Amino acid sequence: MVREEEAFRVELGAFSGPLDVLLDLARRQKVDLAGISVVALAEQYLAWLESLRGRRLALAAEYLVMAAWLVWLRSQLLLPAPERAPEADREAEGLRERLAALEAVRRAARWLEERPQLHRERLPRGAGERLPVRHEGPVVADLPSLVGAWFRLAVRAERGRVVRLPPRRLWSPETALEHIYRRLTGREWHELAAFLPPFSCGLERRAALASGLVACLELARRGEVELRQPRPFGPLFVRRLA
Repeated sequence: MVREEEAFRVELGAFSGPLDVLLDLARRQKVDLAGISVVALAEQYLAWLESLRGRRLALAAEYLVMAAWLVWLRSQLLLPAPERAPEADREAEGLRERLAALEAVRRAARWLEERPQLHRERLPRGAGERLPVRHEGPVVADLPSLVGAWFRLAVRAERGRVVRLPPRRLWSPETALEHIYRRLTGREWHELAAFLPPFSCGLERRAALASGLVACLELARRGEVELRQPRPFGPLFVRRLA
């Protein structure tokens, strides 16, 4: 997307406006290229390129392709050659190929610029997760151990035991939101962990912490609480705004 302040506008007497509009009109023979100064076009392009100061290289390449097309079209008017030598034909064909290559580079640059960008459309985590690494040695087994393991598996399959997991006490985000908001009083900072239920199981406590975090984020979105975390992965503090 080209911003209005970054667009390359030309003032060439016969035409005044964006360069891409001039190129489109020239291709459709809607404007007289004989009245366009190639020197003025080059000087204005260099001045515009200097104003970018190295930014938006893809945009600069795109306008360079447009200017090259205009120069080539202008040269066809200045140098009409009804009967050209084979060398001239080869040079003209080479010029067309180079312009086509520049056009391909311009399309590739636009495609790259429109792709999702890191830290723009995709935001990574602030710090990487430290996972424990466990190194295990080679497995040492013999035939009696293998037969014994197979026998134990066969006995377990014949018994047909049904594994019943104990029910988990989970704290829903809705319950957490109501619980935390009722217990927030005054303007003091409170640690989120102080509002969690006294779950002894690690899984239940982690689930309650996640529900409490979701509840605090929802309250902050409503403008009812303020959140603060002094350091990454540190404790989360919350206080009521009204």
